[in-house]
Amino acid sequence: MIADSDRESQFRQMRDTARELFRHALAEASIAQAFARHVHCERGVLRICEDLYDLQSYSRVLAVSIGKAGQTMVEALTQQLGESALEGIVASSVEPSTQVRGFRYFRGGHPTPNAESIHAAKAIRKALDAQTAASLVIFLISGGGSSIVEKPIDDEITLDDLIATYRALVHSGAPIAEINAIRKHLSAVKGGRLAQAASPAQQVSLLISDVPDNTPDALASGPTMPDSTSVEDCYRIAEKHNLLPQFPHSTRELFERHALEETPKSDDHAFCRSRWWTLLSNQTAVEQARAAAERAGFSVHVDNSCDDWDYERAADYLLKRLRELRKESERVCLISGGEVTVKVANGGVGGRNQQFALACAGKIAGENITVLSAGTDGVDGNSPAAGAVVDGSTANRAHGKSLDARAALEKFDAHPFFSALGDAVETGPTRNNLRDLRILLAY
Repeated sequence: MIADSDRESQFRQMRDTARELFRHALAEASIAQAFARHVHCERGVLRICEDLYDLQSYSRVLAVSIGKAGQTMVEALTQQLGESALEGIVASSVEPSTQVRGFRYFRGGHPTPNAESIHAAKAIRKALDAQTAASLVIFLISGGGSSIVEKPIDDEITLDDLIATYRALVHSGAPIAEINAIRKHLSAVKGGRLAQAASPAQQVSLLISDVPDNTPDALASGPTMPDSTSVEDCYRIAEKHNLLPQFPHSTRELFERHALEETPKSDDHAFCRSRWWTLLSNQTAVEQARAAAERAGFSVHVDNSCDDWDYERAADYLLKRLRELRKESERVCLISGGEVTVKVANGGVGGRNQQFALACAGKIAGENITVLSAGTDGVDGNSPAAGAVVDGSTANRAHGKSLDARAALEKFDAHPFFSALGDAVETGPTRNNLRDLRILLAY
């Protein structure tokens, strides 16, 4: 028999191990390292992945950085080019500790737009409209850009209406690609419309992706890319998730009249001088976590098939898979990338990662299983945490502190629960965004 103190020590050690695997993945999937690998400038020639740009041949080089990693990407780019070579705009949801000379800064809202989001969109459109065929525009795009930079396509949609629309979409339980399909068609800056504004300039977009690898145009709602979705998709998605009753009148009226405008597609002239490169994605973080787990002596398996699943379904699936794998090995690590969905009703403080972890806690009580779920941006929903870690002792420890896990789950109020246990995963904003990681350990 294993003494209770020894068992608790083992639980604590595995919680620490899960945290360390997550921290390692964050550190190794850094923006600075990605730029060092893929972006280089020597003697006035800029290399971006497989492309070369002679900077002397352009009358102006403009950089537009949008998203949670906006400042980090600009810093990484200027590290390669030097500050004197660039000017531009940074729109991020995080206040930068320092500013790069030659750049204007806007602090947009996330997960819903704010007044600065509108100001940023107008400033970016004005700067792009001034470019010519002799200009080079470097777009730096990262997650969160959908709300951080925004301007409604219809002037009848006020900021309050825009916020209400975003809130309805975020809480609908719809996958991010479906949410962004609608955002694109309601926006004057998404779905390729920034590329249209920048045309006929030479354009290149560097992507730090927080969307599925097969839908890169969903990143920040694809402001510089041909849109693979259509207005008909939007009408179908709205009906599928019963969104119209939740939309404000100005948005709902566009849907009821079928008055949405189509976004530019791949044959649009705006994309004739455009290139796009994904420098980092969720797969990068997954592979770094895998390498660290293998070094720690685990038999490692990756399963991303529950991407965009409901959190309860994803929890059941991954735990079943983990238990099956444990029959073949004593120490198993199952890594799952991507995001789960949560349909929130009158929620408290938390997010999808903490909700997923709390759902797992009740299913693994007493078992030698540890589950960590956290966002690589360092923010989970409306909480200050990135996520949480649970194990076979969570239910018992919560009972000892008079914490009601079921009530927290039902009220979507997971963060106070995990904060009281000391099991919230808190990194602070990472200034990066590569979707979420779920790390499940069995031992």
